[in-house]
Amino acid sequence: MKYLHTMIRISDVDASLDFFVNKLGLVERRRFDNEAGRFTLIFLSAPETPEAEVELTYNWDPEAYGGGRNFGHLAFGVDDIYAACQRLMDGGVTINRPPRDGRMAFVRSPDSISIELLQNGPALRPAEPWASMPNTGVW
Repeated sequence: MKYLHTMIRISDVDASLDFFVNKLGLVERRRFDNEAGRFTLIFLSAPETPEAEVELTYNWDPEAYGGGRNFGHLAFGVDDIYAACQRLMDGGVTINRPPRDGRMAFVRSPDSISIELLQNGPALRPAEPWASMPNTGVW
């Protein structure tokens, strides 16, 4: 058995690509438009693990997707959790669960999909502003 991808439905291609590519740092690997089915599939992955993909599914006919949280979350390892969170915050992303412990943080995509960021290797030493930053919303 081989892991292929995780699919999440999105409501706005541009907002989702801005989040996953420009802010989170994933790379678009391929895209498929299906006119008969009226949907677009966009496959993304982290630069270090191109074989582990996230499939963004955009249905051309508007549909409300609520909750996102019932999906669970996607998790990505990062080399410096503080730098990753700062880059996301600078891009306008809310850090829902700050990396107070130097190890784990949560943010949400434009469609409320929870994204867990985990520090590669041992946790970093607690540092401000993260150590005293409160949680925001849910993740």
